[in-house]
Amino acid sequence: MNEDVASLHKIDVLKKVPIFSEISSKDLEKIVAVTHHRKYRKDNMILIEEEAGQTMFILMSGQVKISRISEDGREVILAVMGAGDFFGELSLLDGQSRSANVTVIKDAEMLLINRDDFLSLLTEFPRIAIQLLRELASRMRKSDSQIKSLSLKNATGKVTGTIHRLAEDIGIRTGNHVHIENLPTQQDLANMAGTSRETISRVLQKLANDKYITRDGSKLIITDYERFKKDFI
Repeated sequence: MNEDVASLHKIDVLKKVPIFSEISSKDLEKIVAVTHHRKYRKDNMILIEEEAGQTMFILMSGQVKISRISEDGREVILAVMGAGDFFGELSLLDGQSRSANVTVIKDAEMLLINRDDFLSLLTEFPRIAIQLLRELASRMRKSDSQIKSLSLKNATGKVTGTIHRLAEDIGIRTGNHVHIENLPTQQDLANMAGTSRETISRVLQKLANDKYITRDGSKLIITDYERFKKDFI
């Protein structure tokens, strides 16, 4: 891929990132100019909780999981992110250490922006700051919903709530079907839902028997998304 084509591809990626979605293509060229391109293999840990942070990451392709380690040593997965998502921005804004671990779960390509360049972009393009506030507010609402699901719902509710989050975050909608490619492992799903791997297996099997979902290797398909939400969310 020559330099001009690579630059256009990066601009197309940035257009899909919420905080850059209202920036013109001409101005996106300025943003691309301060990015750095990196590739990461599956299982690479990109960020470690409590380490210093000077870089923001934008996913061009692949998937990562955001997690923390509980006091008893268990991994708690907070989110799974795919193409068009970004992470690492909090440390750039407040200068504090990283708030979570980030691990690649599907080979990924990313654009990186360092702290000084990002803060300069916020000054030059105030619209980015406004969109960033909206995105952070949206993430806070999702976190509140996740806490409610973990604390108030039964096992089926926890698992279906987790599937719903994945559908919203990385699912591909076709009509009333939602395809979740590269579904996290059952252990990762258990870590997201705050339950056991055995419970994940049991609930997924029941959902399949009741025709809510179908499975094909690492792909999960919600066969009727509106019905699924009506019955479980």
